[in-house]
Amino acid sequence: MGARTAVTLKALAEELGLNASTVSRVLNDPKGLDSRWASPETTERILALAAERGYRKNPYAASLRTAKSHMIGVIVPRLQDYVLATIYEGIDEAASEHGYFTVVSNSLDEPAAHRAKAEKLLDRRADGLIFGDATLKDPYLDELARRGVPFVLVSRRSPPHRSVTCDDYAGGRMVAEHLVATGRRSFGLIAGDPRASTSRDRSAGFLDALAEHGIGVDPALVVPGGFDAPAGGVAAAKILGGGPLPEAVFAVNDFAAIGALGVFTREGIRVPEDTALVGFNDTPLAGSIGLTTVRSPMHRIGRRGFELLMEVLDGKDVESVQLAPELVVRTSS
Repeated sequence: MGARTAVTLKALAEELGLNASTVSRVLNDPKGLDSRWASPETTERILALAAERGYRKNPYAASLRTAKSHMIGVIVPRLQDYVLATIYEGIDEAASEHGYFTVVSNSLDEPAAHRAKAEKLLDRRADGLIFGDATLKDPYLDELARRGVPFVLVSRRSPPHRSVTCDDYAGGRMVAEHLVATGRRSFGLIAGDPRASTSRDRSAGFLDALAEHGIGVDPALVVPGGFDAPAGGVAAAKILGGGPLPEAVFAVNDFAAIGALGVFTREGIRVPEDTALVGFNDTPLAGSIGLTTVRSPMHRIGRRGFELLMEVLDGKDVESVQLAPELVVRTSS
């Protein structure tokens, strides 16, 4: 059996004996809210035949007429990362509600891929871009802004560009205040990727709050790296080799904290008896292992990021948004 040929607007119009523009206007107004184009009877005839013939609008042809594709490109470091996947779910959910669809691509936090993936999405006529992989110094974002490309950032900041993030600095302060209140006075910090605002802001909030209590952190116990469990394990091993065991360790990401927990367990270090451990984001695994963490409104960041992009596309002058974090205390501290 041969492939079924798509029914065209022109073919429908010829079969109905009507002008193609009339048929088009009716199909774009199926509820008949605008009666200028056809009588109720004609509208009913058009809709009935379109349904019978299985007519579907050609989105590409429509985009040429309206100069809009209703497609949004999303670039994330790794969609397998629970945090970014949850943020993307929020983006995609909001996009569907607004009649848009999204295309997501991974950059693996590599600048060349960050640029190449975005350019391919623009070549395919994306109406705008959402980046979840921005770095604090990001020349490509500056270039896009000069070109007038509509975009917003989610999860990570890169001033002066518009972003929707958790108030990561406030979250880092919450961790320090909690640990000091429990009597801890020596600390290690698994600081994540220094190129990312999430790492910088969470670390800065933590260290600033400790300083206000007159507590400094030995630089040998502040270890940068990545956001996944292997990176957390490497950082934890460096902390253990950097001097006496600190009374508490803050990892700026739950998965890094989980990697640290694995190293502590292997070395016979009890949590929280020997050292407390705190993460960030409140992923489901954190709750299952009793990890104290800071809850980031990941899904809401995604939704608000898409909504902010819609405001940009509407030509509005919009500001960056920071959503409030929440400390979740469990047995690890």
